[in-house]
Parts: sequence; C-alpha cells; structure tokens
Amino acid sequence: MAVTKEIPVEEKLKSLYQLQQIDTKINEIKTIRGELPMEVRDMEDELEGLKTRIIHLQQEATDAEQIISNYKTAKKEAEALIKKYEKQQDNVKNNREFDALSKEIEMARLEVQLNEKRAKDYQENVVAKQNALEEVQKLVKDKEKFLKTKKSELESVIEETEAEENSLINTAKEAREHIEERLLMSYDKIRRNYKNGLAVVSIQRGSCGGCFNRIPPQKQIEIRQHRKITACEHCGRILVDESMINQEG
Repeated sequence: MAVTKEIPVEEKLKSLYQLQQIDTKINEIKTIRGELPMEVRDMEDELEGLKTRIIHLQQEATDAEQIISNYKTAKKEAEALIKKYEKQQDNVKNNREFDALSKEIEMARLEVQLNEKRAKDYQENVVAKQNALEEVQKLVKDKEKFLKTKKSELESVIEETEAEENSLINTAKEAREHIEERLLMSYDKIRRNYKNGLAVVSIQRGSCGGCFNRIPPQKQIEIRQHRKITACEHCGRILVDESMINQEG
C-alpha cells in the first residue's frame, strides 16, 4: 500500500496564498467588468428619461400653441361683438338701450384685453418650452456620443478581460489540485464570508491584513515558524507572514 507523502505546512500555506492571489485577480476583473455595464445601463436609463422629457416638452408646447389659438379666436369673437353692439347703438330708441349696449361693449373690450394677456402669457410659456427643448436635445446628443464611447470601451474591456479571466480560472483550477480537500473547503468557506473574498492574508505591521486587528507577538513568531496553519482569532482568515510572500514567484 502506497504511503501518502505529508506536504509541509509551509508549502500548504504558499499554495493557499498563491490561490488567493489568483482568485483576487479574478475578482478584480469581475469588478471592473461589473462597473462598466452598470455605468452604461445608467446612461441608457438617463437618455431614455431625457427622450421622454423631449416628448413631454413637445406636447406641452403644442398644447400651449393650441390654447393661444383658442384665445386669439375668442379675441376675434369679442371684437366682432364690439362692432355689432356699436352698430346697434346707432339704432337705439332710448338711453336705457344705449346704456345696456355700452355695458356689453365694455364687457367685450375687457374680454379682448383678457384674451390678449392670456395669449401673451402662453406665448412666453411656448418660448420657454422651446428653449428647454433645445437644451435637452443638445444634452441628448452629447450623452449619446458619450454613451457610444462607453459602449466601445465596454466591448474592449470584455474582450480583453474574458481572455485573462479564462486563463486565471484555468490557473486557479490547477492550483486547487495541489491543495488538500479539507483546506480547500475551509478556504472557500472563509472567502464566502467576506465581500472582498479574502481568505488568506499577510501580517502587516503586526496586524491581520484582513481585519487589521493586532496579532500578539508570540502568535506572530508561531506563524513565522510555519509549523501549523493559523487563523486570525478576530476574523478567521488564514494568516501568512511577510517573508513567505516575499518568496512569491
């Protein structure tokens, strides 16, 4: 029966750390690729909103122009009534009829003035809508140009990073083959516990490189001796010393 050779703890730690470095690079690629599509989607949503705004402005301007037309028609009708009443005054039989027609003429003239003012106010509103429309249309052109650039950038990043990611994934698979199953299970479990995916960290200035809590001097000595795999008592990450990292490559 073949005897399985015991792998030194130092080699186990080095393999775990190397696997961590590969997985970290894969995460970085996914992060970069994840941010760009989100940025593109946000820009597309913003453009959609701006285009909807254009439709609303155009409709509002059209509605205002129709209202102006209605006020102008009402003004003409009031002016026609004035002429009618003035003509009728020439044929009145007494002062009472003349005064009654005078009041009607006065009311019609007020109606003319009111419709003129309303038409003017709405005309200013139309001008404001048209100015806003021009600004939004210009903004849409600028945004579309920028979006086109971003999409091109995204396509390039995807093309470049997919090849690198696939290569790293294959390298990670190979690295995992040299690590015992028990350690891999612990490594994967720790990685799942943290958003940054760090399961193996170095001691940095006497502290854990993951949670930055201080590590007792005696514990640091034990870690440098590579006699056993040590986890941070605060965050549970596997600790390696800086001297081992300096041997990388």
